[in-house]
Amino acid sequence: MSGQLKQSDIDKITTPGMHLCDRGLYLQVSGEQSRSWIFRYTFRGKARWLGLGSARDVTIAQARDARDDARALIRRGIDPVQERKDGKSKASIRERNAVPFRERADQYIQAHEAGWKNAKHREQWRTTLTTYVYPTIGEIPAAAVTAGHIVDLLRPIWSQKPETARRVRGRIESILDFAADPDDAVYRNPAALTAQLLKKLPKVIRGKKNHPALPYSEAPVFFAELRRREGMAALALRFTILTAARTNETIGAQWPEVDWGARVWTIPSTRMQAGKEHRVPLSQAGMAVLARAKELRRGEFVFTSLPHDRALSNMAMLAVLARMNRDGLTVHGFRATFRTWAAECTSFPWEVAEAALAHAVEDKTEASYRRGDLLERRRELMDAWSSFCEAKQR
Repeated sequence: MSGQLKQSDIDKITTPGMHLCDRGLYLQVSGEQSRSWIFRYTFRGKARWLGLGSARDVTIAQARDARDDARALIRRGIDPVQERKDGKSKASIRERNAVPFRERADQYIQAHEAGWKNAKHREQWRTTLTTYVYPTIGEIPAAAVTAGHIVDLLRPIWSQKPETARRVRGRIESILDFAADPDDAVYRNPAALTAQLLKKLPKVIRGKKNHPALPYSEAPVFFAELRRREGMAALALRFTILTAARTNETIGAQWPEVDWGARVWTIPSTRMQAGKEHRVPLSQAGMAVLARAKELRRGEFVFTSLPHDRALSNMAMLAVLARMNRDGLTVHGFRATFRTWAAECTSFPWEVAEAALAHAVEDKTEASYRRGDLLERRRELMDAWSSFCEAKQR
């Protein structure tokens, strides 16, 4: 069937197949409810088929107009099928580039958090983004974030909180890389730590910042006062001091990690700073702390946030220090207290004290010869430390 057909003629075509209705314009019938317009043409020697819509929505007059528009493109040397594909691709790019940074950040976290070490790390990602990033670029499309935005949000904390600023910048960089078009050959991450970015930020006076530590001579008096404190956080602080552990190692401790018979607490590599499993010999005082915590047991964690069964907050032990009017100290500082005591008050070798603190051996030659973890020597050291801390209890 051909020629200038009317709409009434089109409505009568029900036989399945391709029906020529005008120059290059076909009605494709696949069933009673499946009828669509097709424009057949040749472009650079190749047969092409361009869909023009459903016959239920597009009249023959509208189909002719669409066919004529396509023919106009062909006369200009443009393939209508390819033009449509390119248009969809551009629309997809526009849609992708319009996604706000906050949404891209959520997508990045969901895609990567399963591989992160612990809940604290996941919490820090969200907290730092909410505090330092979202107020400036949270609602801006990720593709529209500029180096100027990065400078604006980093400048207030670059000198005052350099470690936080470093992490924030790195997290933004990771999120923007995640959001970028992988086919964009000229993409440049505005959060990359380039010389140009550094010139726009305040200078950081670098120097090692030590955690405030209690002089070891005051440790027995302090520990006697701490023993009089009730509560799970006070128990956790006692245990942390007696084992010379880090905060996240203590608050993440779980009951299966404790070998009661061997008096050993094994911290898995995922919670260790050096990424290596660490065995901690437990003194009688340390075991007593665990026994008390077990009486208060509420869940899988050794030190829980009562009455809940989740792990203590990383601020819980600092709060104990504040209540003791010792807010000038830090939990981490007690590791320095222990290390100074071991060096000045004992004859234990340097490597035994370093192993007790789970410090990585930086000398590769020494590391290659050290096969064991000096557990029994460390047990003697930690028993001596425990006796020193509890000297005022006798």
